[in-house]
Amino acid sequence: MIFTLSISLQQNLDFIYRNYSFIMKEQQLFELEESTMSGNVYGERFKISTFGESHGEAVGVIIDGVTPGVELEESYIQAQMDRRKPGQSSVTSPRKEYDKINIVSGMFEGKTTGTPLAIILYNTDMRPSAYDDIQNSFRPGHADYTYLHKYGLRDHRGSGRASGRETAARVAAGAVARKLLERRGVSIVAYTTEIGGIACESYDEASIETNPVRACDPAAAVRMVEKIEALAQAGDSCGGIVECRIRGVLPGLGEPAFDKLDAELAKAMLSIGAVKGIEFGAGFAATRMAGSEHNDRMNKDGFLTNNAGGILGGISTGAEIVFRIAVKPTSSISIPQQTLTTSGEETVIATIGRHDPCICPRIVPVVEAMACIVLEDQYKRQAALRD
Repeated sequence: MIFTLSISLQQNLDFIYRNYSFIMKEQQLFELEESTMSGNVYGERFKISTFGESHGEAVGVIIDGVTPGVELEESYIQAQMDRRKPGQSSVTSPRKEYDKINIVSGMFEGKTTGTPLAIILYNTDMRPSAYDDIQNSFRPGHADYTYLHKYGLRDHRGSGRASGRETAARVAAGAVARKLLERRGVSIVAYTTEIGGIACESYDEASIETNPVRACDPAAAVRMVEKIEALAQAGDSCGGIVECRIRGVLPGLGEPAFDKLDAELAKAMLSIGAVKGIEFGAGFAATRMAGSEHNDRMNKDGFLTNNAGGILGGISTGAEIVFRIAVKPTSSISIPQQTLTTSGEETVIATIGRHDPCICPRIVPVVEAMACIVLEDQYKRQAALRD
């Protein structure tokens, strides 16, 4: 009897131990999922985590997975920040943020150490009081309503975390990724192709950084500026289309199912607040083509066309990666609009403040930054696969 009880006790102990291990693993997984549910982290091997609010003390980013020993000057990152900062022209927000970067870790004697690289940009031109009059009203087109329902409270000061100000941290991280990609022979350029219904009719890459809307057609750029200024004068805004070209990517990047390269790029682009759509290569025009027209045929020199946009089966082909994003009109306009208060009462609101009448000019460096982050992560994932 004693022997039987001992066996039963041992069996029970073994059962408890096995299930305790299972429960602990499940608990750890749950805690891990909880820690990443906030959606402020992107990447697997090259990982970024951004923080900060529009009218808070600062915005910034922590980057993990940076290759050690890479020479990286602050001026290299600052050059990208200067492309994104407000106050550049008559078609951007007059807010004066110099976006001076402060690297607080991950660098030693001008080289990356391989440890987490942290960059902080202190806000210098905050005016939170400008939003006091509308703090209890939902602004049409903004995330006020959804943030309140998600978190139970919201930062009404210039949209807080939902502000385009958050993208400053992404551009800083993207500059680091760009430096790493340059060593791989990868180049990325984005530009405006359409604003307010005015489309570019030519492509001159050298002119992109010479006009205030970063359009690839200097003649169209003049008409775009005129359209934006007229709408801004009337208290309104407009959107547009931005295209991105990525060259020098080796074939083989991207995962075959859920983490396809185009899916990752799409996620990165759609995570930018003002982006409402994306297409690759021929995009939606493919719906009007026959298979014999759309298929990219090949010869010994490579692909004869690029309707796929450089990605097949979610994996890079080695051809130029091409995609376009749809950018919505700026939500902050001074034209009175009907809305609701936080208590559910109908009211009228006009958003008065310093806002971009068109987001396209300043979203261009953000698009490039997010593309850089995705590609560096994919390169590191591919390297791990081949190890």
